[in-house]
Amino acid sequence: MAVKREENPAGSSNNLRGDVLRVLGVLKVATVEQIQQISAPHLSYRHTDKPTPSKRKQARTASHTGALSDLRKHGLAENGGQLPGGDRLRNLTPMGLKAAARELGRPVGEMGDPARGAGRTGASHPMTVNEAVLALLRPKPNLSELASEPADVRAAAQAAFDASPGLGTIASYATEVALPATGTWANPGKGGAQADIVITAPEDGVPLLFVEIDNCFESAQVLAAKIDKYMRFCQRKVKDTGGKERPMWRTRWWVPDGRHSDQPHPPLLIVFNRIGPRNPNTVIAQLAELTERHWKGTWYDGGFHMYDGKLPIVVTGMKQLQEHGPAGAVFRRFGRPQNQTLLEAIGNPRREAHDARKQAEYAARQREHQEQLRRIAAQHRAEKEARRPVCADCGTRFTDERWKAVEPSGWGAPRDTHPNLCDDCKQKAAAVSPAAGTQERQESARGEAGSDECGAAFTDERWKATKPVGWTASPAKNPSLCGDCDQRFEADLDRTWGVSPRQEERDQEQEPAVPEQKASGWLSRLRR
Repeated sequence: MAVKREENPAGSSNNLRGDVLRVLGVLKVATVEQIQQISAPHLSYRHTDKPTPSKRKQARTASHTGALSDLRKHGLAENGGQLPGGDRLRNLTPMGLKAAARELGRPVGEMGDPARGAGRTGASHPMTVNEAVLALLRPKPNLSELASEPADVRAAAQAAFDASPGLGTIASYATEVALPATGTWANPGKGGAQADIVITAPEDGVPLLFVEIDNCFESAQVLAAKIDKYMRFCQRKVKDTGGKERPMWRTRWWVPDGRHSDQPHPPLLIVFNRIGPRNPNTVIAQLAELTERHWKGTWYDGGFHMYDGKLPIVVTGMKQLQEHGPAGAVFRRFGRPQNQTLLEAIGNPRREAHDARKQAEYAARQREHQEQLRRIAAQHRAEKEARRPVCADCGTRFTDERWKAVEPSGWGAPRDTHPNLCDDCKQKAAAVSPAAGTQERQESARGEAGSDECGAAFTDERWKATKPVGWTASPAKNPSLCGDCDQRFEADLDRTWGVSPRQEERDQEQEPAVPEQKASGWLSRLRR
């Protein structure tokens, strides 16, 4: 404990110092109370028993004051002047910005410059920026830290907890961000803009939002010139590592790709804080007219606008923003007649509704088509079942396999022996009379080998005699005649010619062979 006291005399914890670094790394300059409201909002509901507001404020901010004291001892933070009301401003040193970059997980080059000397001029603009961050962020108190507080205090904290939510966390915000129309991110050239606040909270529906703060000291023409700079930056393209051109802002921030032919630039929110002499209502009307070419979309017959290459511009008031937050209908987009929530104002609700209707119609058509296909399939199944054969023995309908087996499949394919029986009945029939089945097949084959003369079926001996022997033809002279018809055919030949061809063959086989005579004379000499 003694070592910690020597390093951090105020006794601050690492978590407290980390909270201070994160808040000042984003806001650049802030009061202790603003740091406490963002990093530990539950402390705003403690120490309500103190007699005066100053005593209560001092008690609420004591822990963060000690953390700032320890950071100042290490050379990370410093006093940045004093506000007219007496509050002291705090900011980080260059070394403190590097420490804050580690806490926020950002490159050091994106942290900007230290806000030294901001309090010398009253810091009215930085303080308005901080108030806008608080109104957009809307930190929620940790109710578990207030369990021992009085009932009225817990009720107030509960009401704040149940109020409409804000956007992102403190790490989702950046202030005083250069948007170079020329030059680089590190060394921006002339003609570029500088966003007072940049919000990246895609988890809350805001992937990228530029915020401009106006204290009602500037004219509509000055603000229109700023919007021209925003437009030049959004239109600037650079080549990525693959040599393909893309918008410069996409090299630093991620935003989902828009629809085809409808890719607007990141939206711009202008928050008017009425502390200056100008009437914001008058300035807004003039500004909308001066910048119409930047924000006006193209009307489509579907009942919506397309904003390809346009800059959505949304305006609101600081008091309305603090009271209702981003979820309140206190935002007016140029070109629209009514107030909307922030998400509706930076989006395209009419296009979303049109796409939803089209999607619903397409889904309905798909369901109707699928239902029609189901009806047709059911009808085909019913027709198929009506054609399915029935077993002649037991009356059972054939299975698909049995039905396929009995269907004719070609001229040379074997036919089923029992095409009218199911599998079970066929097996029973074959088991009862296997010999009868074999005899039946033989009789069938024998019946096919009938006599051409009389049509009678061949006997087993005649059928065997007419069968081919090996590769040669049948030895029978008349293989298409039965035995009786063959004998009658031979007898008819004997009566007609005297000797039948078969008798001539037998006589030729019995005649002795005539010896070959030896040639003589001049012919024999020629042969030699």
